[in-house]
Amino acid sequence: MSARAGRGRIAVAALSLVAASLALAGCSSGDGIAGSYTGGDYTSGDGSTRIIAPANRSDPIAFTATTATGSTVSSKELRGDVVVVNFWYAQCAPCIAEAPRLEKLYTHFGSGAKGVQFLGVDINDLAPQATAFAKAHGVSYPITIETGNNAPMAAAFAGRFSPRTTPTTLVVDRKGRVAARFDGEITTDQASVLREVIQDALNERSS
Repeated sequence: MSARAGRGRIAVAALSLVAASLALAGCSSGDGIAGSYTGGDYTSGDGSTRIIAPANRSDPIAFTATTATGSTVSSKELRGDVVVVNFWYAQCAPCIAEAPRLEKLYTHFGSGAKGVQFLGVDINDLAPQATAFAKAHGVSYPITIETGNNAPMAAAFAGRFSPRTTPTTLVVDRKGRVAARFDGEITTDQASVLREVIQDALNERSS
C-alpha cells in the first residue's frame, strides 16, 4: 500500500468517526425529545421517555397513600386534575438535581390552583428524612412515603408503567390515566417537554 493511499484511508476513517459523534450528539436526550414530540405518541430512542396519545392510554390508576405529614391522598380526590407523580429518594443525586426544576414547574402551574397537582413518592426514607429533603431543596408539593410492604404508589403503577429507575416521573391525565413517563433525571431540556405534556393534558377534556 502506498503512503498516499494509507493517509487517504486514515482520513476517511477519521471523518467517519466525526460523523458518528455528531449523530450521537444529535440524539441526546434533551434535543431528541424536544425535536420529536408533536403532541401524539412518542418514545425516545433509548426508551427513557414515553408520551402516550389520549386514544392509546390504559385504564385509570387507583391509589390511596399517606403523606410525610400524616394526611392521606387518593386518586379519587385528584380525579379531574392533571397529576405529576415523581418517584425519588433523598440520597439519589439525580433526584436532588431535578428537585428545583420540578418545583419550578409546580409553581408555574399555580401550585395546584390551576388544575395541576404534583405528588412526590419517597421510595426509601421515613417521613422525617423526606420532610428534611423537602425543606432543604424547596419542595412544597406533598410527598408520600413507601415503606416495606406498604407501597401503594408502586403497586398502583406496577406493570406497564412500573418505575424502571430512580427518579421516574409520570404524568396522569384528568381521567386518571398515565399520559407520559420520564425515566431518569428531569434535565433542563426535559423540563421543557414535561411542561408541554402537562399543558396538553390540562387542555384535554375530562369528560
